Amino acid sequence: MAGILAWFWNERFWLPHNVTWADLKNTDEATFPQVEDLYLACPLAFCIFMIRLVFERFIARPCALGLKIQANGPQKAQPNAILEKVFTAITKHPDEKRLEGLSKQLDWDVRTIQRWFRQRRNQEKPSTLARFCESMWRFTFYLYIFTYGVRFLKKTPWLWNTRECWYDYPYQPLTVDIHYYYILELSFYLSLLFSQFTDIRRKGFLVMFLHHLATISLITFAYVNNMARVGTLVMCLHDSADVLVEVAKMANYAKFQRLCNLLFVMFAMVFISSRLGVYPVWILNTTLFESWEIVGPYPSWWVFNLLLILLQFLHSFWSYLIVKIACRAISRGKVGDKWNPLHVSKDDRSDIESSSDEDNGPPPTPVQKHHNSTTNGTNKVHGTNGYQSAGAPCPDEH
Repeated sequence: MAGILAWFWNERFWLPHNVTWADLKNTDEATFPQVEDLYLACPLAFCIFMIRLVFERFIARPCALGLKIQANGPQKAQPNAILEKVFTAITKHPDEKRLEGLSKQLDWDVRTIQRWFRQRRNQEKPSTLARFCESMWRFTFYLYIFTYGVRFLKKTPWLWNTRECWYDYPYQPLTVDIHYYYILELSFYLSLLFSQFTDIRRKGFLVMFLHHLATISLITFAYVNNMARVGTLVMCLHDSADVLVEVAKMANYAKFQRLCNLLFVMFAMVFISSRLGVYPVWILNTTLFESWEIVGPYPSWWVFNLLLILLQFLHSFWSYLIVKIACRAISRGKVGDKWNPLHVSKDDRSDIESSSDEDNGPPPTPVQKHHNSTTNGTNKVHGTNGYQSAGAPCPDEH
């Protein structure tokens, strides 16, 4: 184990030439980032998760109820042992052939069976109230941490001159503000990493899980080798758009449609301008070129910049999806008071989701014999795989 740790913390990988870990030990004159500092993030992540539970129960929930958001979830499907077995053991989205077989077996109309599967899928989704509470928690944290980051950074020289991120590197002392900023951000994303298994299950679960892992890795990486200054710029820049997307979701759940439209437009503008404009011009410019000029490259420098470049590719992809959402809404003529960008998206980006596609109609009931109900073909469902015109969610929806 000692050999593995020695290999992993190789100074020639992590630090510039002629710099050792001993040079970055804390002294009476200066404090530097230490790996041990990050251990605090684990218990703090648990504390943040517990604070979230209290916040959602005693603050977010009363706010949601005050906005007339219903606590009840989607309507439950009528109990049926045969359909339940197909749903749990075979498929949640039966094809046309299986639907026809079930129709003959149960003497149910095909559309009734489709509706049962739709209601059964929706039954596993949380209520709008739960979605609102989750978004309100995220909005509150993002607003706090973004406000803290702006207030802290406006007093620092590297906000106004990014070359300050590299002067005297890596012998830049760690301040209390930087330490607090990093530990809090790391703890929050650790809490998200684990709470993702209990939160609302999104289509992009794996993508967001990997995103949280990448975020945690970048925060840890920047702290350990004391690229802390440029790391604060990256964190603050990314938090700016996250505030808007969460409050837009809250407006969507509360059915404040005009406000939702406005917030979505603001989110799109901030996201695209910050991720495709400010990030490459401001962040990548200093990590790639200014650091090369002042410090020079070394192994972990290449890895750090590679991660930041990969992040830029993700920014481009997500920006494309946001533009796609807006173009789709415009092409469908849904821009106006009733346009809901968070619904039109069909969850193109996993963090932008619509409200639950609940079916508010009555539960399915058996009908006449299949051959009698299909004499004129009136129960044939047109559209892709027979789902859409029956009112079922599109395949790429939650």
